[in-house]
Order: sequence, then structure tokens, then C-alpha cells
Amino acid sequence: MSELNNIALKILEKGKGILAADESTGTMTTRLEGVNVPSTPQNRLLFREILFSSSSMRECIGGVILYDETIKQESSKKNKIPELISEMGSAPGIKVDIGAKVLAGSPDEKITEGLDGLRDRLKEYFQLGAKFTKWRGVYNITKNYPSQLSIQSNAHALARYSALVQECNMVPIVEPEVLMEGEHSAKECFEKTSEVIKKCFDELILHKVDLKGIILKPNMILSGNKSKEKISGEEVAKLTLKCLKNSVPTEVPGIAFLSGGQSELEATENLNLINKHNDTNFVMSYSYGRALQQSALKFWSKNTQNIVGTQKVFNHRARMNTLAAQGRWSKDFES
Repeated sequence: MSELNNIALKILEKGKGILAADESTGTMTTRLEGVNVPSTPQNRLLFREILFSSSSMRECIGGVILYDETIKQESSKKNKIPELISEMGSAPGIKVDIGAKVLAGSPDEKITEGLDGLRDRLKEYFQLGAKFTKWRGVYNITKNYPSQLSIQSNAHALARYSALVQECNMVPIVEPEVLMEGEHSAKECFEKTSEVIKKCFDELILHKVDLKGIILKPNMILSGNKSKEKISGEEVAKLTLKCLKNSVPTEVPGIAFLSGGQSELEATENLNLINKHNDTNFVMSYSYGRALQQSALKFWSKNTQNIVGTQKVFNHRARMNTLAAQGRWSKDFES
């Protein structure tokens, strides 16, 4: 087995998932101000360090995606953040794209940028201790979208990014996110997500990316958040598994779902149902941001010195998702 395959499997072993703590400074500011906490570098670090030093890091979190600011910060104990994460038995990772910008030729769609200078940035992040990276492409569903231009352009960018990351001996997380925003049906989400993922793998193969050394981070198959249609968790699981079985080459070691606007409970429940019905060889786990942190953030905002209480809230959510990643979660465990 290749070293990259080992890293990917270790991140997702035994129901472990990925904590997406890679919110940009702008997004983190919105989150903190939303709970009346000033967004300073110190506060952003304080909240993240509380999560990174919780006990569930050892049992539940196999990898942490960091933002450029955080990977260069020091913890309160004066060790570098990647060192803190590694000491907790988890792998430090880094978001390397610079965000989704307007796609030339289709101004209602987005293309993710950040390939310029990426090779040099990757070398720096590797030196700082990163074991894996993340790049997110976004696609919206409407009557005319995602267009072929958007599907092709984002797949090409994800493939070029992945090739450069593997060249630097890190595992690329490939994240093609078909957004939940919209009035589309689950059937439309299934069709568009299948098309997007297939095109991504066409490009990854063309760019000679080792599929055994990546992690796929897709959306689940859901109806749009403004759709009149509401489908059951069982249906979400069935459609999601069907999509991935038809679209993802069997060499891929693991799939870590994004939560994509689902509530904490929905994200856990749907992941559990996917794993209850999982008849593939893929490890199916989670790579959640808000769906792991939201309750902890709300609790912490009431008293930013209550570290133990905040960790207790975070530990609970992480454990629930790790049970779900093994198909062993039940609503009874939530109380």
C-alpha cells in the first residue's frame, strides 16, 4: 500500500471523521459575531484550540482541516497548532483554494481559484506539518445549471490541484459540492451530482492522480432547501449510495461527506442511515464544519472561559457522528 493510501485510511479508520475548521477569516467573523463574540485572531484561535485539545480528538477525529491563519499559530502551550493536532493522534490538513469566484462565460456560476503559486504554497504547508489538503468546487442546480462549462472547469481545477498535492506527498480531499440551495428535487440532485462526480474522476484519471491516495468529499443526495418535496432519511441514504456506486471508482479508499446546510441532527442521522445500508467497500464517514461545531460555539459564547463545558458539548457531537459512521447511532443516544 502506498504511503498516501495509508494516510487516507488512517484518517477515516474506526468511524473517525474530519473536523473542518478551515473557515476563512470572513466566515469565522460571521460565525463569532453571530454569537456576540468579537472576531480577533486570539478568539478565533481560542475556540479552535478548545476543540483541538478535546478528548474526542483521539477517539473520533482522524483529521483537522485548517485555514492559513491557524496552521501558522501557536497554542497556549506554545506549540504549533499542527503539533497539537498530531499529539492528539489526528492528522493536520489545510485548505489550499482561495475561494469560489465568478466563472467567466457563465456569470451566475462559480469557479474555484488558487492554482497560481500552489506548488510553492504546498511545499510550505508540508513543512508546517500538513498531511492532507482540501479544495472545494461548488455547483448550483437550476433549470440551466450546472452548465457543462462549470462541470468541466471545476473538475479540471480539482484534478490539477490533486496532482500537485500528491506530488508534494500529501493526500488531496476532492470536494465537488452540489449546493443544497434551490428548488430542485432529490432526483435532479442525484442526476447532477452523478454527472459532476463522474467528470471529476475523468479528469483525475487524465491527470494521473493515484485514486488510492485521495478522499472524496461529496454532498449527500437531498432535495433543495426551497423545494416543496421532502424526502425521508432512508431515501437520502438509498439515493446517495446509488449515486456513489455508479460514479466513484472502487480504488478510492474513503468518502467523507460534507454536511452542506443540514442541521447537526440531520447530518448525523443521514450518515447513520447511509452506513446502515452501505454495501460498498468504501469507508463512509464525515467531514463536517458547522454540524460538528455549532452547539459547542453557542455554548462557548455564553462564557468563553468555560473550556471544559465547551469540550463536553463538542465531544458529544463528535461521538454521535463516529457512531453514525459505523451505522451504530440511535436518537436515544442524543439525550
